[in-house]
Amino acid sequence: MKEYTIRNTQYKIRYNDFNGEKLPILFIHGLGCASSFDYVEIACKKEFLDHRRILIDLLGAGYSDKPHDFIYQVKNHAKYLSEFIDDMGLEKVIVFGHSLGGAIAIELCRLCEDKIDRLILTEPNLDPAKKGRTSYAVAQYTENNYKNSIKRLIEYCESGKNTMWAATLKNWLPEAAYQISRDAVVVRDKPWRSLLYSYNIPRYFIFGEKTLPSSDLEELPKHNIKVKIVKDAGHSMAWENPDGLAEIISSCIE
Repeated sequence: MKEYTIRNTQYKIRYNDFNGEKLPILFIHGLGCASSFDYVEIACKKEFLDHRRILIDLLGAGYSDKPHDFIYQVKNHAKYLSEFIDDMGLEKVIVFGHSLGGAIAIELCRLCEDKIDRLILTEPNLDPAKKGRTSYAVAQYTENNYKNSIKRLIEYCESGKNTMWAATLKNWLPEAAYQISRDAVVVRDKPWRSLLYSYNIPRYFIFGEKTLPSSDLEELPKHNIKVKIVKDAGHSMAWENPDGLAEIISSCIE
């Protein structure tokens, strides 16, 4: 694992960096997750061994620093990632983003579209989060109780079937989870959906089969976004069917 110091701060994000001669693939994880946990197995599949693979743990998550004075909004994560791409000397990069990490990936493209070869998203936030999304549920907590509420959410996940997510969520700074969730419900002048539609790069939207039906299955292709489906998986497809997800991602970069 390597580390990168964010410009004009002492904060460090940490990342796995696997060598390869072909275009780098930058993996951005979602709410409560960590790329160092979610995507190592994917990145080590034979389909990607020729590519450089960079697995970022976002600030406030995983092995990265967890400062209390950073404002954990999607645009702020995108800003330091654009600086990271620049400082790493990456002339072109494939960007992969999952869930709220997909929203970060969309914002990242706005900052450096000229350096993005293609954008691959797995069930990203495109619209303000509504009931049914975890970010919406976390955003309903209050400033007075969000720490205890997130603790109870972890305990609930540990006692049920979502123990994988509990394992990564407990390594998040509570403020980071709460603030980015609050950001996810904001109604924007230019929503992430509109931004995604506006880009002139190859764009892919991946569904887990168990998540369907969705109106976006028909809507997204109208905007030249290619839709693909991972069988036998829902939203957490990297855990539920890593082989299937790797196959689909590979089909996006062939």
